[in-house]
Amino acid sequence: MSKVRKSLLTCAAAAAALTLGAVPALSAQAPATTPKAAAAPVAASPYLYNGWGSPPAVGEVMSATGIKDFTLAFILSDGTCNPAWDGTRPLDGQDKATIDAVRAGGGDVVPSIGGYSGSKLGEVCQDPQSLAAAYQEVIDAYGLKAIDIDIEASEFDNPASQDRVLEALKIAKEANPGLLTVVTFPTLVSGPNEVGQRMISRANEIGANVDVWTQMPFNFGGSDMAADTITSTEALKELLKSTFGYSDAEAYAHTGISSMNGQTDTGETVSQAAFQQMADYAKQNGLGRFTFWSVNRDRPCDGAPDACGGIDQQPWDFTKIVAGFQG
Repeated sequence: MSKVRKSLLTCAAAAAALTLGAVPALSAQAPATTPKAAAAPVAASPYLYNGWGSPPAVGEVMSATGIKDFTLAFILSDGTCNPAWDGTRPLDGQDKATIDAVRAGGGDVVPSIGGYSGSKLGEVCQDPQSLAAAYQEVIDAYGLKAIDIDIEASEFDNPASQDRVLEALKIAKEANPGLLTVVTFPTLVSGPNEVGQRMISRANEIGANVDVWTQMPFNFGGSDMAADTITSTEALKELLKSTFGYSDAEAYAHTGISSMNGQTDTGETVSQAAFQQMADYAKQNGLGRFTFWSVNRDRPCDGAPDACGGIDQQPWDFTKIVAGFQG
């Protein structure tokens, strides 16, 4: 999640708080053969957030764009090691209604656990087993095929919470055969920073078997967002290849892009043309995931910064491009 997400989530996070409160070496882990990592609902599932920005009706978006799947944000801690949407909304509330609507339209969802702001399960839960149990509660609530861990800020920067998340994901995968796991994290133009490199190396050491490593290539001072995103993604691919012993095709299948539509916080602009270039690159190379933040912002501006991308556009321009990646 971007700083834009941070700024737009400040009020929601505050309300929740008031209510509750060097490339690593190869290991012996066998390389996965997983072009299944690109399977629905992971591959093409733009972020939708029910917490702000007059969330659009999913049926309208699906009919207008051809998109099938969505990544729903954000599952947080309710103040204890229990999951809740934004830390406040129950699992059986309005977000479940959104999931039901997506599935009624022939699609599916990937809940995103974490984000930039709020109380993270990976920090509140005290050990991998309890964190895995929290993940399992979400999986069972919706009969999920995939989960996304959006690991940022202190949860990302702290080795202890990194390890807890990775160990919990390993437990969740072992308990739910066929479950796809996605880890989404910040990056640089040059690819994962030392913290990201450490996380990927650690995943290899413990055999976490993450299906798709998805970078957020923005807010890094990019000048040509398509070119810089491709540069960053190639660096991630090479890191995955050297760490896990993947072939090029396997490494790409475990690599994802989570961009941002329109203006970012740092003066960058992701135009429709730049986003299409990213999509073409992702499709050509068989990336495991191509998405963006967010459907809420994917419409013309009416003065509400949480409901548009700040550029001249038609409704759902970016969602239509993601829909093309899935087809």
